[in-house]
Amino acid sequence: MKRRPRLPTEKRADVASPSLPDAIKLPPIILASASQRRAELLRELVPDFEVLPGHVEEFQPEHLSPAEACMLNAYHKARVLAKKFPDSLVLGADTEVCLGRRVFGKPKNRAEATEMLSDLQGKEHQVITGVCLVHLRRHRQRTFLETTCVTFKPLGADEITDYLDRINPLDKAGAYAIQEHGEMIVAQTAGSYSSVVGLPLERLRDELNLFAL
Repeated sequence: MKRRPRLPTEKRADVASPSLPDAIKLPPIILASASQRRAELLRELVPDFEVLPGHVEEFQPEHLSPAEACMLNAYHKARVLAKKFPDSLVLGADTEVCLGRRVFGKPKNRAEATEMLSDLQGKEHQVITGVCLVHLRRHRQRTFLETTCVTFKPLGADEITDYLDRINPLDKAGAYAIQEHGEMIVAQTAGSYSSVVGLPLERLRDELNLFAL
């Protein structure tokens, strides 16, 4: 896996071992996500797992905070597959880009992507990743949350255009991916970098240990 360059002002809080110790034996793992980024991250911890997207409709109820909705979506993604594969450890995850209570989802088009980056430029926002681990046969479930603060550089229209020319923003919450030319738009991060990509590796490593056979 190609390693990305570290941002010069990045505060790294998720330095994890490449994998779990050999002595740790886990049940068969299912990643309930179609995200290639999450699969690549999970592979840093466990070499073998199955990818089966849960195809659960994500939602953002007005009465819930972004963090609460994120955890609920992660739970639903994991629970749907756990019912079908009760002997497996199912991992569901959901990531939200938030500015206060405003949630930046995936833009519908290039114009909306430009608007999102214009609204985020020069500001600190939060990237929230909720994770749910379910092993139905053993009646075990763990749900947790990681929040990382991301500060964007001040960006002009030309800089936003240049960045969007280099990525596909339509499949990315907030219209950006920190691992894809993030140095062009991100000034600094505080918290788990891998959580911004899609999975908080250090916390996930600790949580997986709890499911050891």
